[in-house]
Amino acid sequence: MALYQNAAARAAASVPGIPQDAAGPVFREPWEAQAFAMTLALHERGLFSWKEWAEALAVEIKRAQAGGDPDTGETYYQHWLAALEQLVAQKGVATREALARYRDAWDHACERTPHGKPIELKADDFL
Repeated sequence: MALYQNAAARAAASVPGIPQDAAGPVFREPWEAQAFAMTLALHERGLFSWKEWAEALAVEIKRAQAGGDPDTGETYYQHWLAALEQLVAQKGVATREALARYRDAWDHACERTPHGKPIELKADDFL
């Protein structure tokens, strides 16, 4: 846990705009925390620097603002996830097609899963 807290503190200091309180980053939904954690893990493995990350996130936020996003904070982690997908594709970790395939499968799995139950991807979710 201390390793995660140290990494989260470094991320919060390196990437402006992370919603946080005195204890650290704040998330409204579990997927936001998961996207944050995936980003920390990929950074710790050397996939990108915090400077690269901040630039990718800024591009996604500006793109959303140009498209009419009111930038009130509610969509921050949507931009975060878009930036993560962009970097993962740029670095050759996964193709955009593979990311879209898994996103669609995840949406399908969410729709069929009763509220409060864990979401599990199954082969049928990819059809």
